[in-house]
Order: sequence, then C-alpha cells, then structure tokens
Amino acid sequence: MADRNLRDLLAPWVPDAPSRALREMTLDSRVAAAGDLFVAVVGHQADGRRYIPQAIAQGVAAIIAEAKDEATDGEIREMHGVPVIYLSQLNERLSALAGRFYHEPSDNLRLVGVTGTNGKTTTTQLLAQWSQLLGETSAVMGTVGNGLLGKVIPTENTTGSAVDVQHELAGLVDQGATFCAMEVSSHGLVQHRVAALKFAASVFTNLSRDHLDYHGDMEHYEAAKWLLYSEHHCGQAIINADDEVGRRWLAKLPDAVAVSMEDHINPNCHGRWLKATDVNYHDSGATIRFSSSWGDGEIESRLMGAFNVSNLLLALATLLALGYPLADLLKTAARLQPVCGRMEVFTAPGKPTVVVDYAHTPDALEKALQAARLHCAGKLWCVFGCVAIVIKANVH
Repeated sequence: MADRNLRDLLAPWVPDAPSRALREMTLDSRVAAAGDLFVAVVGHQADGRRYIPQAIAQGVAAIIAEAKDEATDGEIREMHGVPVIYLSQLNERLSALAGRFYHEPSDNLRLVGVTGTNGKTTTTQLLAQWSQLLGETSAVMGTVGNGLLGKVIPTENTTGSAVDVQHELAGLVDQGATFCAMEVSSHGLVQHRVAALKFAASVFTNLSRDHLDYHGDMEHYEAAKWLLYSEHHCGQAIINADDEVGRRWLAKLPDAVAVSMEDHINPNCHGRWLKATDVNYHDSGATIRFSSSWGDGEIESRLMGAFNVSNLLLALATLLALGYPLADLLKTAARLQPVCGRMEVFTAPGKPTVVVDYAHTPDALEKALQAARLHCAGKLWCVFGCVAIVIKANVH
C-alpha cells in the first residue's frame, strides 16, 4: 500500500493541513479503525458528523467533515487530539478527494462509462469481454458486481459511493486491470459519485421510464444522464441514435459517434458513425451486417433480440473509437458470450426453450418479449414480477 498523508491529500484545498499518516478512507463510522480517515458527509438520510465521536473512539487518524452550518471552508479543529478539517460542498468534492487518496486509478487504465435505462450491464460485459479478447486485462463494475472478468464480486448498488468507486478502481489496477467498463447510474451522476473519474469513452444506450420515484419526471431523469457528457471528463462519446433522447444529444455533441440499427444516421452527418445494414435473427442468435466510418463487416452473434444487436453495435463503435482495429474485432466477435440473466437461454432435448431476463421496466419487458418473438415461431409465455417500491412510477 502506497504511503498516504493528510497534508498531501488536502494540498489543493487546505495547504496548511497537518501531517498525519492514513491507512484507509471510509464514510462508515462503524468500520472506521485505527489510522483511518473518516469522512463525515451530510447524506440524504443521515448526517455523518453525528458519528465523529464514535470514529474518534475507534482510533481514526483524521476526519474530514462537511462545513455547512458547522464551520468555514478549510477550517481546522482538533477533537481529542484528532484533526478535523471542514470542507464545504464535501459531497461534490468527495470523488476528487478519494481519487487523490487512491492515486488516481482512472489514470492507470482505460475506463469506459455506460449510462442509460436499459442495456448497461450487457454493454459493459461485451466491452470487457471483447477488449480482453484483444489482449487487455478487463474488469467490470455495475449491477452484477465488480471485479476482473471471471472474478466478479456482487455489490448492492449499480454505482457505489464516490469512495467505493475510487477504492474499487484502485484495487482493479493493483490486480493488473488495463480496461474497465463501468455502469454509471443516474443516482451516481446526480450524487457526484463519479465526478473526478477520467472516462476514455462514455456510452449512452437509451432512456425510458425508471427511477421516477427519485427523479420526479422524465425531464429530470434525462438531465441526470446528460451529466455524464456535460460535467464529466469524456474522451469519446458514443450515442444510440435510435433513441429520441440520443438524437437530441447528438445535435449537441458534434464529435460523438452515432450508432443505429434503424437507419437513424443523419445523411448529412460529418462525424463518425456505425449502422446495421442487415440483421438476420435465427435460433442461435443473429447475423449482423454493418457499415461504419471505419469500414464494413459482418458479425455472428449468440445474443438474442434487437436490443442486444444495439448493445453489441454500441460496444463495437466504442472500441473502434478507442482505436482497436476493425479486423481484430471481427475476428473475435463470435467468441463473445451472452450475459448471465440478460436474455439468457436454457434448452434441453424435447423441452421448451426458457429465456431469463432482468427486465424490470415497461420498456425493458416489451423489448424482451419482442426479442423472444424474433426467435420463437410458436407459443410465447411470459412470467414476470415487479419490485413493489417502483410499481407506482413504472406501471401505468
């Protein structure tokens, strides 16, 4: 573990901060231990400053706390021999603080962020699989979990806290990761959890009804997703032109890569693009022919459904924009595996084909059924449920 010091950490904001060796960084006073840095933020449900005495009793080396209503920005106090440094807008600064603490891990691998209502998990998995087939040591972060491919550990949230995200990325770098595909949730964007990350590319899949219990309406939901492009470091922008929101965004992002399987590429487009020219669905997946700014090609995919063709094309366009050769991508495409729980197919001799999918929004369920119908000429049965907390927002 590299040396970490409070003075070095706070140098850009509090140049006279005291020198203290630091072990780990945590937002949770319950796990704070001797030598740790406890960060007391004001959250949506709790004020972390209430737990400063507990953190001190557990032996933390230093505390950074939200200044609002307590102190001035940069003010330094001492409690029982422990320095407490107050910073205003601490939630907004937390990603940058954690980035410095963990030695800027997003500088040390190729990080791709994927946002949108549906398709994030499949697209990140495809990006990680494909890049690994081309020689990268790849990882994923998101709904399924975080970790190197084949070693993913389940997590509670799509996008963890600002500290968790930087800590996880640093751990992946330590394990040798050179590429990471990360799902970026609207909650994570609004709450500044990825604010200081340096994305080599950012991908937008689509926008439909979801999380309206949090955002209130579709306008605010779209604004939350747009933050990935308007307020974050983004080397390449890859946008689904088949989505109405995506087309609006393309008008504001002239350097973005437009991706379509429904012929929504503007004929006057002067930027980069990729579009499907023919898709043939069959029992084992789909044959996809495409043209692009990088050349034309054909891919045999084991994934089911039109939306998975879209996800695959987004992944392909992203890797092309990042400089991976088209010829190498075409050679390895047939080795891409379907994603667990995402239009996952189970078959047995003499038995019906069963497809399991994570669909949990009206749009996702509709697309899952449409996808299954493309591959099913006979009877199609659907068994579905809905998480109670989102029924009011999603079912109408």
